[in-house]
Amino acid sequence: MTKRDFYEILGVSKTASADEIKKAYRQKAIQFHPDKNPGNKEAEEKFKEAAEAYEILSNPEKRQRYDQFGHKGMGGNAGYGGHDMSMDDIFSMFGDIFGGGGFSGFGGFGGGSRSRGPRQHRGSDLRVKVTLNLVEVLNGVEKKIKVKKYVPCNHCSGTGAQGGSSYTNCSTCKGSGHVTRIQNTMLGQMQTTSACPTCNGEGQIITNKCVHCQGEGVVRDEEVISIRIPAGVGEGMQLNVAGKGNAGRRGGINGDLFVVIQEEEHPELIRDGNNLIYNLFVTFPEIVLGTTKEIPAVDGKVKVKIEPGTQPEKILRLRGKGLPDVNGYGKGDLLVRVHVWIPKKINSDERKMLEKLQTSASFIDGPDQSDRNFFEKMRDIFD
Repeated sequence: MTKRDFYEILGVSKTASADEIKKAYRQKAIQFHPDKNPGNKEAEEKFKEAAEAYEILSNPEKRQRYDQFGHKGMGGNAGYGGHDMSMDDIFSMFGDIFGGGGFSGFGGFGGGSRSRGPRQHRGSDLRVKVTLNLVEVLNGVEKKIKVKKYVPCNHCSGTGAQGGSSYTNCSTCKGSGHVTRIQNTMLGQMQTTSACPTCNGEGQIITNKCVHCQGEGVVRDEEVISIRIPAGVGEGMQLNVAGKGNAGRRGGINGDLFVVIQEEEHPELIRDGNNLIYNLFVTFPEIVLGTTKEIPAVDGKVKVKIEPGTQPEKILRLRGKGLPDVNGYGKGDLLVRVHVWIPKKINSDERKMLEKLQTSASFIDGPDQSDRNFFEKMRDIFD
């Protein structure tokens, strides 16, 4: 299914400020909130869709990458947001924008309000570099990379508690992870919700810490991650693989993995956006008489015809022989720049032939009128 544009989902322009994006998301979330639309699967999907859009557009780095490369720049088929998160994940990540530290901002929809669960620690993001050659850029590629990262502890199932069960609900917050206080003010009673000070918002107290992870729930290890890189990526582009960063402490949310693209220099081809440039050197007789040359392309060899009398520095365009656009908007071209190779030394016979040519009409007439007009225009540009 084709993903909708994130700006369209939230109903904002591409120049919208962070506050405008936040306000738009809040309106969409209230409109499609499950408490307001009980049993409505379509509303739930739109709620998740809005959360996915807000996750990207509220993050300056992700937004910049999305603006430049679209959905493919967010990691292709890796998944990155609302549709891949549970409702609890969405509430945990974005609920605080509704004020009060909890979800009371949704109260009254459908006769109830959704309570906040225990705090989840989010793992930190990771960044790795992947080097691609032009063939891989042309076709796209799947890379398997080994990443050193924090993973859930197997001995305690990521809980941090010995045996995975040496913990108890916090007696202060009764396992909810938050406490609610009501204060009397001159404006009346005000209710505030904050993280429980006893368990730091986790809802549980570990009674016997796991000896392998010292109660953190994560250990240092390696993981082999398969990444599908789309065709047309370029130097410096970043792909986001959601949930493949460091694991969150004690069962928290995983961070993301950012893959930074590095491009291996081709020995003969120069990349210019989606176009490729090749500098072709021909001899003086070849450029006068015309010839056919075989030159390199990314996926093999191609032939290019040099017409008789082709002028030095002329650029020949082989359409569609460049690189694909990362957003699927066609392919670039292979641009062949023609250069004339002048020998530094010649023998006496060659000198005699050239001296004879100097007196030939074809070599003393100089450029025709169209060529003169071209040279005059070039001179005007640089004067």
